[in-house]
Amino acid sequence: MSIPRELSMLSIAAKAGKVASGGFLCEKAIAEGHAYFVIIARDASDNTKKKFRNKCSFYKVDCTEYGSSDELGRCIGKEARTVIAITDAGLSEQVKKKLPGMDR
Repeated sequence: MSIPRELSMLSIAAKAGKVASGGFLCEKAIAEGHAYFVIIARDASDNTKKKFRNKCSFYKVDCTEYGSSDELGRCIGKEARTVIAITDAGLSEQVKKKLPGMDR
C-alpha cells in the first residue's frame, strides 16, 4: 500500500528527524514549543482527539484530523500512530499546503 500523496511530506519530515509520534512525545513537543503542526488520525478515540485539540489550542499550535492511524504510521515508517507532531516550521508549512482544508 502506498503513502497518500498529501502525506508524502511527512515521510521527508520523518527522515529528517523532524517528527514526534505517539501521545507522550507529541504532548511533550507541544508543551515545550517544538511542535508547529499536529495531525490527529480520524480513527483516534474521542478522548485523544479532545485532549490534543485542547492542548494545541492552549499552546497555539495548528492541528487537524487526517487519515487513519495506519496511514500516519506508514508515512513515518512506523506502526500505527494516532498523533504526529511536526517539529520544523518549514516542513509543517509544506504539509499544511498539501492537506485539503488547510490552504494558507
